[in-house]
Amino acid sequence: MKKILFLCTGNTCRSPMAQGIFNRLLAERGLDGYTCESAGLMAFAGDPAEPNAIAAAAEHGADITAHRSRPMSENMKEDTALFVCMTMTHAALLADVPPKKVVVLSGGIIDPYGCDLEVYRICAAHIKKGLEQLLEQLDNRTGRNNK
Repeated sequence: MKKILFLCTGNTCRSPMAQGIFNRLLAERGLDGYTCESAGLMAFAGDPAEPNAIAAAAEHGADITAHRSRPMSENMKEDTALFVCMTMTHAALLADVPPKKVVVLSGGIIDPYGCDLEVYRICAAHIKKGLEQLLEQLDNRTGRNNK
């Protein structure tokens, strides 16, 4: 089982949406062999996902209502196969992780924190598009073609 860790700053918007949408895409495609989690590089433990993140993710079939934020810990690095960061800055903070294990989703995802639902919708759509591309890349790496 390959673990994918979605990373953002506070773990209340982008990374929970990415985790939820990615799980939905995996289920839709009948793909197994992956587990995914999310964390924040500057997160407080236990915060719920932002209401607009919950609403935007739901529009893509992902239920993140039970999500609670958590900070990334050193032990998360040990068993993670791929770190999916929301910005180049997040990726740069993983200097001790081999570069082949770090990707920036879609070249970077804007932070919608504090914005209205429409901004979250745009963010979620950008995340979904990036995740679909990531799934194609993962399929190409493993030699699978599940389309």
